[in-house]
Amino acid sequence: MNTSWEKGIEFVLAREGGLTDDPNDPGGLTNFGISQKAYPNLDIKNLTVEQAKEIYKKDYWQECRCDELAFPFDIATFDCAVNQGVGKAKRLLQIALGIEADGIIGDMTISFTFKVTPGIFRKLMAQRISEYFRLIANNPKLMVYSTNWIYRVLALYELGLSK
Repeated sequence: MNTSWEKGIEFVLAREGGLTDDPNDPGGLTNFGISQKAYPNLDIKNLTVEQAKEIYKKDYWQECRCDELAFPFDIATFDCAVNQGVGKAKRLLQIALGIEADGIIGDMTISFTFKVTPGIFRKLMAQRISEYFRLIANNPKLMVYSTNWIYRVLALYELGLSK
């Protein structure tokens, strides 16, 4: 059986790729989507996929309490945390749910993910796209990533409709 965690990590790793040192990427040296900027004491060049999965599970999936969120909000919040930041992921989820965006995934946030309509999931995806545009407006060098970011959100939306 493919759990949400397994689907989520598969989704993220398929989009994050291997070792890169793109001068346009504010994260700098990155491997499997894990950046030197975020983990300055980690040997990014020699990071294994298993180590990356451990980091993703602890610092992103568990930090956002994804195991407790309803599908597809679990995977969507995880992917957003990886690509746009943990705090941003929590707040965007809460904004989409129509509750106070305090950045804390608590019982109310969790319960609301089980009571929503498909339109709320679309709203979360639209908010992610809007956030990408805001980032590009503040740093035009990021425009190079815009197509892949939009494809990522579209693929996530399709995944969310799959259950």
